[in-house]
Amino acid sequence: MDQAERLRQLVWKQQTAPTVLKAKNKSRVITVTSGKGGVGKTSLVVNLAIALSLLGKRVMVLDADLGLANVDIMLGLLPQHTLHDVVRGTKSLADIALDGPAEIRLLPGGSGLSELADLGEKQRKALIDKLAALEESADILLIDTGAGLSRTVLSFVAAADEMLLITTPEPTAIRDAYGMVKVAATQQLQQKIGLVVNLISSEREGKEIAERLLTVSQQFLQVELQYLGGIRADAHVVTAVKQQQPFYLHSPRCRAAGNIRQIAGALLSLPPEQPRGFSGFFNRLAQLWDKV
Repeated sequence: MDQAERLRQLVWKQQTAPTVLKAKNKSRVITVTSGKGGVGKTSLVVNLAIALSLLGKRVMVLDADLGLANVDIMLGLLPQHTLHDVVRGTKSLADIALDGPAEIRLLPGGSGLSELADLGEKQRKALIDKLAALEESADILLIDTGAGLSRTVLSFVAAADEMLLITTPEPTAIRDAYGMVKVAATQQLQQKIGLVVNLISSEREGKEIAERLLTVSQQFLQVELQYLGGIRADAHVVTAVKQQQPFYLHSPRCRAAGNIRQIAGALLSLPPEQPRGFSGFFNRLAQLWDKV
């Protein structure tokens, strides 16, 4: 069975999924981040985007990992240009946006995001207006940031409506995830934080790790995390990555794909109260870049 046939089957299966009402105001902007690298952040972004799209949402992915941008690799795409070219004025947003599987769209960020701070006020406003106009064709913007607690990563977290934090059962990953929550709390960067535990051996393990993080975050930081679900360690994921295909399409019946479906449903059931949308995100990001 080829990828196109798998996609058709997935669409048919998910047509009967519960419909989630679209927000009346702005699109959702969700930063996906982690306390450390190597925990599956980009894989979560790519496969979650596809799952959300198959649930009827128009999804755009912004690759904002300024150091190791690799969303395109997982999607089997080859960007010729990035936001850097848009900032320089040599390309339009339409020129750089790429069509991915399941009708998701990829916006390669590159160094163009950090260059927002170098633009004059008039140029910046013109670019932000163009970026904000993308909201007309997207219900959800998923942002794949770099890993760690750099000022760059934190600026994306602060600018977005929501943060989706991913960790694994490894003690160092759990510690660093808590570190991210701590920074977000002390700097009041985020009010809504979702948690995903990747590479779990069982649902019980995922829930136990989540409970530990939820408890210490509430007790010591007064931050309430929302556990969206865990993703099983699955050999199908490794195989799909090697073939530069999202495992959600490569092996739609595998355990990890089922977990992604559950996480997508959980995310849609918890919409933000007052999303700021694309305009609010990019304006806020530009202001934060001024301070970096």
